[in-house]
Amino acid sequence: MAHSKCLLACSGGLDSVVLTHLCHDLQLDITLAHCNFNLRDDESDADEAFVMDLADRLELEVFVESFDTESYASEERLSIQMAARELRYNWFYSLADAIGFDYILTGHHADDNLETFLINLTRGTGINGLIGIPKINENIVRPLLPFSRETLESYATLNRLKWQEDSTNASDKYLRNKLRHQVIPVLKEINPELLESFKSTLAHLNDTADIVEESLNAVTKRAIVDIDESHITFKISEFKKVNNQKAYLYEMFKDYGFTAWQDILELLDAQSGKQVLSDTHRLIKDRKHLILTHIKRKTEEELLISDAENKVQTPAGILLFDKANALAGTQKTSILVDKDKLDFPLVVRRWKTGDVFHPLGMNGKKKLSKYFKDEKLSLVAKENAWLLCSKNNIVWVIGRRADERFKVINQTKHILRISIE
Repeated sequence: MAHSKCLLACSGGLDSVVLTHLCHDLQLDITLAHCNFNLRDDESDADEAFVMDLADRLELEVFVESFDTESYASEERLSIQMAARELRYNWFYSLADAIGFDYILTGHHADDNLETFLINLTRGTGINGLIGIPKINENIVRPLLPFSRETLESYATLNRLKWQEDSTNASDKYLRNKLRHQVIPVLKEINPELLESFKSTLAHLNDTADIVEESLNAVTKRAIVDIDESHITFKISEFKKVNNQKAYLYEMFKDYGFTAWQDILELLDAQSGKQVLSDTHRLIKDRKHLILTHIKRKTEEELLISDAENKVQTPAGILLFDKANALAGTQKTSILVDKDKLDFPLVVRRWKTGDVFHPLGMNGKKKLSKYFKDEKLSLVAKENAWLLCSKNNIVWVIGRRADERFKVINQTKHILRISIE
């Protein structure tokens, strides 16, 4: 980090002021970044002025951003604390990308780590919520994490450093402050070496988390049979081989917003089509598999394609239309049709219950639902099926099967190749 370019988050409080002076004394290449959340009226402005003065005295560059935190919290339906966190880190990341900072430094210390641990514990969490704040998380670095607030305050006093006190830290309005003022002092009274004991506990928990991750990765590698941008497919049999299936399912799917873990466990033996939803994802039972997908708003509108177009972006992909002078084998990604049999504009739409087509190479018609069943398409694949139609007739189940009625014959004068990218 000695030759790296660092953005240092400076609130004006004790921890960030100590970190600023330490980095300055070490002659690191740092630039300060201060967030004014406009939550404490004149006090917020005083913090901003303090940081500006600190940067001036140390001859450091400083970025300052003012946020309407309350409006953002209301719009995004977040708590004030979560809104401030989101605004802060989004801004830091944008600065790092725009200007080329290698690292973002924050002043989190050992007491912050203990408070976060207790917050997660009171709300209910898995092992990942109990292993503490990471010292390094991608380009976020927390150099003061091993040190207590008491140690930082002693350093600041010894070196006659000044800092700003946030008046809201004295209030018990927030859970973190309640733990800081009412719970942690009692724990420290019981065990004066609480922070050292806590460090030891975190070390053990992180060792255990490594073992869990190693085991989870092994099961994941065996379980995943298909993955692309729209879904991930898992073999149910691999979950049934392990002890404590619910624990593996939790670790596998907790990052996708699920909370109904008993329902997810019951998916392993449920009928095909059964699904469990989170706000952002679905987990679907499909025969011998579980399929994880994003919840997407369906596109119900029909897309019209004129005779003059030769390249069209559709929900199914890019459709290409060009003349063909000779016959070639039909593939899943490309078909040949008799252009004179088409009625323009063509229509791209989702399939509907009751849709019927004449599969190429077969006599007679077939319901699409029966065709999908015979092809053993998953629920997700069926949902993502799109049709190219001429009036009310299906020309192509896009990317799967052409219709017999539009095929090229000996009398065909104009051959049209239709491809999907």
